[in-house]
Amino acid sequence: MQRRSALIFSVALGVFCILIAIVLNVSWILISWHEIALLLLGIILSALIITGLILNTMFLIREIKRNELQDAFLNAVTHELKTPVASIKLYLETLKNRNVSEEKRMEFYDIMLADSNRLMGTVEQILQAARLREQRIEIASVDLTEVIHEAIEITTRRYNLPESAIKFNPSEQILVAGGKEELKTVFLNLLDNAVKYASSEPNIHIRIKNSGKKVDVLIKDNGIGIDPTELKQIFKRFYRSMNIPEGRKGTGLGLFLVKTIVEKHGGMVWAESRGSGKGSTFVVRLPKYEQ
Repeated sequence: MQRRSALIFSVALGVFCILIAIVLNVSWILISWHEIALLLLGIILSALIITGLILNTMFLIREIKRNELQDAFLNAVTHELKTPVASIKLYLETLKNRNVSEEKRMEFYDIMLADSNRLMGTVEQILQAARLREQRIEIASVDLTEVIHEAIEITTRRYNLPESAIKFNPSEQILVAGGKEELKTVFLNLLDNAVKYASSEPNIHIRIKNSGKKVDVLIKDNGIGIDPTELKQIFKRFYRSMNIPEGRKGTGLGLFLVKTIVEKHGGMVWAESRGSGKGSTFVVRLPKYEQ
């Protein structure tokens, strides 16, 4: 809070200085209008001062936004780490201090395993975001349909979904140029979001569309939708949509990872949505593998 107040004060001071500089510049022009050389010198110096103040103010505003995103990220990560740890601790204490039937014991084990997987997923996501910029992807021939099927299987198992929740019926094998594990991370994150932010029971459709030397993968969901003004913002590091209901977990790193990995493959990713409550479609465009 103190850091944010200091930044706001700096911005206000910058704006005030800009206004003072403008007033002084106008006053200088009025006083020195009959001395051309002096007038030009004053205008140039004032313009430089005003430009510097504007740039400084813009930098401070950007820092405020960045700090707000980082604070939101820390809060989200704290929640993501603390919740499963607290859950595991509670079940372990129950198992230690009470006589629990074998059936109940197995149920507790399943819950603790799910919480452990959630914890590992959060940690892995943070580590991936940290090392992605330096990481080189070994480009090879990758069966895109196989990667998507594996991502669907993992997501279905993770969220205990019926097979009908995610529909994908490819008509042919398609090879793309990339890294298999990295591409699996892309589709796992997109499917994870589609399930987490579904407005009711998840209903996800995946289809592949050929586009010349590229291939498009379209993932359509029945989720909470995205405001048109946020369609580009959602891929920024730490960004979380204002449309997300309270209590929905997330770190703001998933779509950032998706965008970074896809671009490292020479591809593109974008989102389409008609607005809040109307679902979303994410399109991943990747280069085909050419021998």
